[in-house]
Amino acid sequence: MDWGCKAEVKMIKVENVGKRIKVSFPYNLDHITKIKTIKGYKWHPEGKYWSTPYSKLDKLTSMFDGEKLIIEPSIYLDALKRELVSRKYSQKTVSTYVRYNRDFLIFSDKNPYDVSNKDVRDYLCYLAEEKNASASTLNIAINALKFYYGGILKRGFAYEIKRPKKDKKLPVVLSQNEVSRILSSVSNIKHRAILMLVYSGGLRISEVVKLKAENIDTQRKLIHIQGAKGRKDRYTILSDVALKTLKLYIDSFQPKEWLFPSKNADSHITTRTVQRVFEQTYKNAGIKKDVTVHSLRHSFATHLLESGVDLRYIQELLGHKNSKTTEIYTHVSNKRLSRIKNPLDSLCLEEVKNENKSRITKSKYTQ
Repeated sequence: MDWGCKAEVKMIKVENVGKRIKVSFPYNLDHITKIKTIKGYKWHPEGKYWSTPYSKLDKLTSMFDGEKLIIEPSIYLDALKRELVSRKYSQKTVSTYVRYNRDFLIFSDKNPYDVSNKDVRDYLCYLAEEKNASASTLNIAINALKFYYGGILKRGFAYEIKRPKKDKKLPVVLSQNEVSRILSSVSNIKHRAILMLVYSGGLRISEVVKLKAENIDTQRKLIHIQGAKGRKDRYTILSDVALKTLKLYIDSFQPKEWLFPSKNADSHITTRTVQRVFEQTYKNAGIKKDVTVHSLRHSFATHLLESGVDLRYIQELLGHKNSKTTEIYTHVSNKRLSRIKNPLDSLCLEEVKNENKSRITKSKYTQ
């Protein structure tokens, strides 16, 4: 496989097209004769290419063995995608797993049946050293490779890869004053409602964009999150301020299927749009911290903890499966730290100041 090399003109290009394999090459009578031996072949005059059933991939590649084949790596990953979808993995996970496996095949310049343990190690080193990937990113890449090679192709080598330790980074938390400044800087009522809901309920960005009107319980002041991370449903709290802003937004825009639709109204607003809105908003508010939309979720949890809410309730509101995930907020909360008297504040600085002044004066007259 040599997807990256396009120097040769007389190449045979093989890629996906729907549920079939697209085969294209410059006019060659010998190639055409071979294609016509494959059962289910079809000529597409509008696009000037041939196609065969996906099941004929092995026959197709062996038929043109020795020729200059340019094979799009994703053609091998149809089984991976179907397996992920059938197991109800989120669309984000599906695209991520397919992307890493495709990237790996391009990197190794091999088909999935020829890759080795060394290829996997080299790829992970490439991500870590050249792409400066974090431990979390490397773990995702390993999961993607293990799912395909270990789970689908039944190759054992992927299990020999040692996982890197996760970076022990603490979340960046905004103060309540900073959150107030950010929310006050949003002039667009739709964007303000989105950011208020994120902070009000500690929502993930993927959760807020998929909200529907029926997910908002105005009587009980709750937000019903459906099919969240791990395909779990949960309820989280809704503030009076956020509810008031939300009602103003709904009265003005009258959203139908999605609470926050995109411009064409057939789909919800994208996460990238919300990210861009937040980026501009926190800069307008004069916030210098390195924050993202997710920082509002971190701040929600931290502020609840500092106000005395039990960690178990916070875990439930955030939808964390493991309590250890929620415990990270104890490391960024100032609830206990604020009670500690700083040793610097215990020093008699005035006495030290006078003593230093006396020493300087004495030194001046003895010289």
